[in-house]
Amino acid sequence: MTKTANKGEWSELYVLLKLLGEKKVYAGDGELNKIENLFYPVLKVLRDEQNIHYEYSLDDDIVIISEEGKELLRKSVSDFLYQANVLLDVIRKEKGTFAIPEIEQFMKEIHSNKIKAESKEKKDITIVIHDLRTGMTPTLGFSIKSQLGGNSTLFNAGKTTNFTFSIVGHTFTEAEIDAINAIDTSSKIRDRVKKINELGGTLCFKMMDDAICYNNFVLIDSCLPHIMANILVESNQANTKNLKEVTEQVATINPLNYDTTYNQQFYTHKVKNFLVAAALGMVPHTPWNGTYQANGGYLVVKADGDVLCYHFYDRNLFEDYLYCNTKLETPSSSRYEFGKLYKNEANELCFKLNLQVRFK
Repeated sequence: MTKTANKGEWSELYVLLKLLGEKKVYAGDGELNKIENLFYPVLKVLRDEQNIHYEYSLDDDIVIISEEGKELLRKSVSDFLYQANVLLDVIRKEKGTFAIPEIEQFMKEIHSNKIKAESKEKKDITIVIHDLRTGMTPTLGFSIKSQLGGNSTLFNAGKTTNFTFSIVGHTFTEAEIDAINAIDTSSKIRDRVKKINELGGTLCFKMMDDAICYNNFVLIDSCLPHIMANILVESNQANTKNLKEVTEQVATINPLNYDTTYNQQFYTHKVKNFLVAAALGMVPHTPWNGTYQANGGYLVVKADGDVLCYHFYDRNLFEDYLYCNTKLETPSSSRYEFGKLYKNEANELCFKLNLQVRFK
C-alpha cells in the first residue's frame, strides 16, 4: 500500500536519512544559525517498527541490527545522504498530503515502515550521540520540528487553556455588553478587548478554567498563571503576537511587582521555563510531574534542508530558540468558548481569553 504523508510528517523520515548520511548534527543558536564549532557525532539511531526494535549503527557503513543482535543490512552512508536529498526535493515541490514512490523501496530495504512517530509521543526520534565535551554517549529522544511545512503548535488550544478575567473599573450596561459581543471583525477578540478598555473596563485575572492545566503551570512556577494571563491581555491590547515582544512589554509594566533593582529577567526566565516544559513533556489536560519525554531536545529542519540540534544540555540555546521563534495565536473562539462578555453565577461580568502558542 502506498504511504502518504504531509510535509511535516515526511520531514521526520528526512531527519532519519539526513543524520545517518551526515553522521553528525550541528547545534543552532536562538536565531536558527548553525554553530560551526558545536556539533554532535551520531553513533546510533534506534527505531521501533511494528513492535520490532531496530538499531541503525554508524561505522564506516550504516549497519542495521535486529533486537537479537543480528546484522540485517549494511549500506553505504552515501546511500542515505542521496535518498535524503531526493526526499528533500520532493517535500519542497509537493503540497498537502502526498506519496513518494521513489523513497518507499528504500524504506523497505532499511526496515523503515513508518514515516512518523506516534502522535501521542513528544519524541519523534531516538539517537545515541557522542557529547565531545563530556565524553558521554547518552541515548536521547528528540522532537522534530520542520520549516518545510506549516508552522506547528507548541502549546495546543482547548477549552482547557482558557483564562477567565473579571471586568472591573466600569459598570457595563446590557447595551454595551451586547455591542461589544456583536463586534465581528477579523480581529474581533482584540477589538472587543480594546472596546472594553475604551469604556473604562480592565481585565483582572480571575482563574484558569482547567484545574489540571493550572496545576501544571504552578508546578513550573507558582506565578506562571498570572504571568501568562498578563501576557494574553497585553498581547490583545498592544496588538502583537510575538511572544518575546509581549513578554518584554509585560516585564516593563511589571504587574507582579518584582524587585527589578538588579536587572533580573523574572518574566523572561519564567516564560522560557514554560516553553521548555511545553516543548518536552507538558500538555494542558494531563497531570504533569516535570518529566521530559523528549529528553534530548529539538531537531529543527530549516527551509534549506539543514538540520539543527537544540540539545537540552545546551539549555540556554534551546530556550533562546523557543523564545525567539514562537508567537501567540488566537484559535476559534466559538469552538473553545471564549472572547465574549458574560455574567457568571455570582452576577460578575467576565471575559475569557485563550492561550495557544505556535512556532512562527
